[in-house]
Amino acid sequence: FQTFQHYFIQINLRMLVEQAKDAAAQRAVEENVRDGCRLGVGSGSTVVYAVKHLTNLVHTEGYKVTCVPTSFQARNLIVEAGLELSDLSKTPQLDLVVDGADECDTNLNLIKGGGGCQLQEKVVAAAAQRMVIIADYRKKSKDLGEQWSQGIPLEVIPMAHVPVMAQLRELGLDPVLRMAAKKAGPVVTDNGNFVVDAKFTIPHNWDLLETQLCRTPGLVETGLFVGMADVAYFGMADGSVQVVNKPTTVQELSKS
Repeated sequence: FQTFQHYFIQINLRMLVEQAKDAAAQRAVEENVRDGCRLGVGSGSTVVYAVKHLTNLVHTEGYKVTCVPTSFQARNLIVEAGLELSDLSKTPQLDLVVDGADECDTNLNLIKGGGGCQLQEKVVAAAAQRMVIIADYRKKSKDLGEQWSQGIPLEVIPMAHVPVMAQLRELGLDPVLRMAAKKAGPVVTDNGNFVVDAKFTIPHNWDLLETQLCRTPGLVETGLFVGMADVAYFGMADGSVQVVNKPTTVQELSKS
């Protein structure tokens, strides 16, 4: 009986999480996507719901939206939905990118790359005027590392992974080469690189750490997205959606 009860509890939890993802994606798409939008489409399970609601807008409101994918998965979602597909060579400037996150702190710093797409996700995000994050309540944290314990995903050139991991240890990180689940050997990204998950035990100065990581030869890109997100939509367990805007800094106030 206890096993049966545990099974149904897990089913209910999964349903709550999926409903939370759907609610966050719907509100984010409806509040941010406009007719004529040049849109970066992120990767991951929550983005599936974003594409669903985007497709609904295109079909019911007649919106024209040009979509640039951040991964093979995102490209397939766009094509299967019958949306207009482009890339950064044709559409180098984007109005908006809608993407998920593995974790998001109170300053909207992110850890991304659980699905191994962090390089293309960051390139597309950098081309967009605004970055909108959609996630369920499990991804909302005060500090990075509070919920996500798998470390910072790093895309690494295969021939450099051993020296890169040695340099990561010198930075106080605990690097692990990510191994594939259904193939022998390591995970290989859409770009033909390896993923190293750099585990950490204490909060860092994320801006400084990202700079240090990017100076490591052979390390192509990090899953740290520092100061890039403008707003995050969190689907909560009770069915509501919490919206968190990027904190306004003194520097940003001086620009206005």
